[in-house]
Amino acid sequence: MKYTLTIILLLFFSSLFAQQVNREKKLIQFSGIITDVDSGNVVPYVTVTNLNNNDQKYAANYKGFFSFTAHAGDSILYTAVGYRDYVFVIPSAINESKFTTMIKMKSEIVNLPMVRVYPWATVEEFTRAFMAMKVADDDYSIAAKNLSRQSLTGMIQALPRDAGEISGTNFRFNHDKALNKNMVQTNPLLNPFAWGKLMQNIFKGDQSRSAEN
Repeated sequence: MKYTLTIILLLFFSSLFAQQVNREKKLIQFSGIITDVDSGNVVPYVTVTNLNNNDQKYAANYKGFFSFTAHAGDSILYTAVGYRDYVFVIPSAINESKFTTMIKMKSEIVNLPMVRVYPWATVEEFTRAFMAMKVADDDYSIAAKNLSRQSLTGMIQALPRDAGEISGTNFRFNHDKALNKNMVQTNPLLNPFAWGKLMQNIFKGDQSRSAEN
C-alpha cells in the first residue's frame, strides 16, 4: 500500500512540475506548411501532435497549412499515410510571439505481404464448384458449330447474297432464257411451214394408197 501511494504521489508531483515548466515556457503561435521533400508538393491533411501538451492533436488542411498555439521548445510530431513520421522541435530562443517554418516529409514505400484469397471455405465446396463449372468451348468446338449443317442453313436463310452470287444467278437465268427461246423457235409443232409439209406428206400417202388399190 505504501508503494502504491508513493507512486501516485510521484506521478502527481511530476504532472505539477511539467505544468509549471510549461507555464514558464513562452507561448507562441506556431504555423507552417508541410511539403514533400522530393517533389516539393504539399502534403494535405497531415496529423500534427504536440508531444509536450498531452499529445494534443491538430490537422493540416488540404493545402498542407497548419497553425496552433504551442510553447517554445515543444516537440511536434507529424504523421501521414505513406510518409515517415517526422518530429520537429520548436526552438526555445524565440523573441517574437509567433514562429513559422517549412516542414518537409519523406515518402515511405510500404511493401505489403502477399495475401491469397480463397473463395471456398473447404475443399468439398471447391470440388462441388469445380464439377459444376461450365468450361468454355475451345477453337475446334467453335469451328465445328459454325460449320454444322444447321448453322450453314441458318446463314443461307438469313445472310444477304453478295455481288458474285447475284451475278452468277443472273447469268444462269439469262442462259436458260436464251435456251428456251431457241427451243420455241425450232419446235415443229409451232412452225406453220412444218404443218404444211406434214399435210403434204399425208396427202401424198393417201394418193399412193389409192393408186395401188
